[in-house]
Amino acid sequence: MLIALAEPEGYRLEATDGEIGRCRDFLLDEDQWAVRWMVADTRSWLPGRKVLVSPAQLDTPDWSSRRLPVRLTRAQIEQGPPLDADAPVSRRYEQGLNAFHGLPDYWLGSGLWGDYPLPSSMIGAREAMIEPAPLVPEAPDSAEPVPARDDGSERLRSLRELMGYGVLARERGADDAGEVQVGRVDDVIVDDAAWAVHYLVVDRSWLPMSTRVLLPVDRVDSIDWAERTVHTHAGAEQLKDAPSLQGDAPVTARLAAAVDEHYGRPHHAGGEAVSGT
Repeated sequence: MLIALAEPEGYRLEATDGEIGRCRDFLLDEDQWAVRWMVADTRSWLPGRKVLVSPAQLDTPDWSSRRLPVRLTRAQIEQGPPLDADAPVSRRYEQGLNAFHGLPDYWLGSGLWGDYPLPSSMIGAREAMIEPAPLVPEAPDSAEPVPARDDGSERLRSLRELMGYGVLARERGADDAGEVQVGRVDDVIVDDAAWAVHYLVVDRSWLPMSTRVLLPVDRVDSIDWAERTVHTHAGAEQLKDAPSLQGDAPVTARLAAAVDEHYGRPHHAGGEAVSGT
């Protein structure tokens, strides 16, 4: 189903043998518009550590009870490759973490999750092991080679950081038209099975009674992280006239279909089971 992802910040995280903390953030792949990692706030349990959990390691979320079950033990999480709280998430670190948990690398293959249709299908026999796997060596000469184009963290961005970015649309909807700001990013709408981002929620008013509309991510041209702006090739009037969200109402299948029709695009798969948080 579709869920508003900014809302689960603070959701309780439960490993198979006890609570591990709260959900703090999500890391987005801006190239393929997918949630690659959840960032866990482990508080006093693992101070100074940034703990990442793959969507493949999340059991079925309980949105009504604000719970995100994690298919790992506390020991598996604690003994994973360490990453400083302020360190960027490099592709090399992702490789080491995947190797530790027995997960395939999502960037190897033709689909959103490599050769796997959903992150849940990436779980293999190794994820149930009691003893942790040995860490992947950090030395460049012994670590798995990383293609130069993938060696970095620029494709993974914080959802928390994206909130509030200005949305710039083409003033007249033409390729050579100038841009005008039409709102700010207020949320993202995600399919919680594939963890694919379908829409940005754009707050297009600075008034107390704001209007929030959905912008399909395939209408986004680029994100300028330095200038804190999102650029779309949708026309300003088209975005302003898009179907709006009513208060905290969920994103229903009917609304999603209306939004897709408004932008002249095929309706996304799986829209029949759509809800909010």
